[in-house]
Amino acid sequence: MAEKLTASTPVQVSKFPRPSTVHPPGRLSSPKSKRLLLRIMWRERWVYAMLIPGLLYFLIFHYLPLLGNIAAFQDYSPFLGFFRSPWVGFTNFTSLFVDPDVIAVVRNTLIISLLQIVFAFPVGIILALLLNAIISERFKRIMQSVLYLPHFLGWVIIISIWQQIFGGDGFISNLITSTGGKPLDLLTDPDFFKPMLILQVIWKESGWSTIMFLAAIVGINFQLYEAAVVNGAGQWRRHWHIILPGISNIVVLLLILSLGNVLSVGFE
Repeated sequence: MAEKLTASTPVQVSKFPRPSTVHPPGRLSSPKSKRLLLRIMWRERWVYAMLIPGLLYFLIFHYLPLLGNIAAFQDYSPFLGFFRSPWVGFTNFTSLFVDPDVIAVVRNTLIISLLQIVFAFPVGIILALLLNAIISERFKRIMQSVLYLPHFLGWVIIISIWQQIFGGDGFISNLITSTGGKPLDLLTDPDFFKPMLILQVIWKESGWSTIMFLAAIVGINFQLYEAAVVNGAGQWRRHWHIILPGISNIVVLLLILSLGNVLSVGFE
């Protein structure tokens, strides 16, 4: 028979709050909660202050320029501005389907992007493997600095350098004319435009792309190399069976990110 509770019988109080004391989500917007939030923000005010430069950057250079998209619906003239340029609606968009040059532009853009992915993207991986194989740390750092340098040069400087080498009055053209040949200007020849552009991208950006690949190679467990050496694996087998699988995630990630520049070819 169950015992009856008396006044002296201890009652266990649950450590969990009753359902009636649980504040619903709507109560979080009470004045007390707002004051608590403001107090926390004021206590961490310097942390929020550090967000201001980043927020201003995105606001000024990313969000405010979106207002300029109104020019796509206008017969825009720089002399009239956004407010006085005549409104044409979707006329500019319909012209894309009737302009024969649009198909040629899109085709050339996709071809150049595909060539960059096929030829320029793997160069960074190859350079990272070669740098990783260098034993001397001092020589490795020197080579890294030399390979990184073109990345910090603007495209105007890059084209000027290539003009002095491959232009009509450049080194190669003068070398050909000195041997009795005709002058050659590779930079203005339409047949050499795509190869020249790909070579410029490789020379400028391949060294910089090795940073991510080298960081991924450093993260590979060194015991895998030791086990491979013990089992008689040569250098090429270690590259194929250890390094390349070890950096495959970074390679796929960077390849996906590079696909985002397919329609811009890396140029604004």
